[in-house]
Amino acid sequence: SRPPRWRQWSTTIGGQRTAETDIPWQRGLQLCLALIWLLDAALQFQPFMFGSSFVTQVIEPAATGNPGFVAGSVTWASRLMLQHVAAFNTVFATIQLLIAIGLVLRRTIKPALALSIAWALAVWWFGEGLGGTLIGSSPLAGVPGAVLLYALIAALLWPAARTPAHQPSSPAVAGRLGATVAKLVWLAIWGSMACYLLLPANRAPDAMSGIFASSTGEPAWIAAIMASLARATDHRGVALSVVLAILCASVALAGLTRLLITPAIGVAAVLGLLFWVAEGFGGIFTGQGTDPNTGPLLILLAACYLPYS
Repeated sequence: SRPPRWRQWSTTIGGQRTAETDIPWQRGLQLCLALIWLLDAALQFQPFMFGSSFVTQVIEPAATGNPGFVAGSVTWASRLMLQHVAAFNTVFATIQLLIAIGLVLRRTIKPALALSIAWALAVWWFGEGLGGTLIGSSPLAGVPGAVLLYALIAALLWPAARTPAHQPSSPAVAGRLGATVAKLVWLAIWGSMACYLLLPANRAPDAMSGIFASSTGEPAWIAAIMASLARATDHRGVALSVVLAILCASVALAGLTRLLITPAIGVAAVLGLLFWVAEGFGGIFTGQGTDPNTGPLLILLAACYLPYS
């Protein structure tokens, strides 16, 4: 029996008929990823990004505290960019715009996903210094790095030849990577964030309030929200970090079971929203933000695992 027409499209290659099945709402998630890349392109076209301050204030700080092989790469990229900042930034913004357009057009989905993965990993290394993963940053400060999540989501949403028959599945599990790899990605992301939250520096009494208090350049309404959260978490960093670590660990484990995956996705979305607030919404309202940071990406990642049957 053939799948319903709305779930299948066919083509002929070399005289042989092949079929590729549309995974339910995978296309919608690809379009959501396209919108985020479009936002990135728009942010990259901001006037601030065409000056040397973009390099000295955004790129160079990513080298701080990192091992030599990472710090050296970031420093090399920074020096190279400083020679022609405007030209490099134009290229960066254009690449992100092309990724967004490619994800919108069905015929270019795969090349766009491939470019999304390659570009995201390059930015993660040379622009984010591996997202703070080697210096023990907190998930509330953006670890493991937004662009790493771009790459993972693109890989999870890569079109598959067919969906598993008569089995509860999700866009991530039914994608090209397969169920095992998809579940390992989920476990690695949320399990690692639980570990980062328990690092001594991140569970210090004032660590969490210090993150919320970092609202330089934010609009008044965002600064007010973050100031309120800074006061609420003041001297409560140990207990709150442990609670958040337990929640992240629970999400990591519950996401591996069919019975608990839906509530795990709900908790993951709430945590993603909390992290986004702590990140100052990625600084997208300051005129100096390059991306929305990890919050929205964690929510989109969680949506990739939402069961459709």
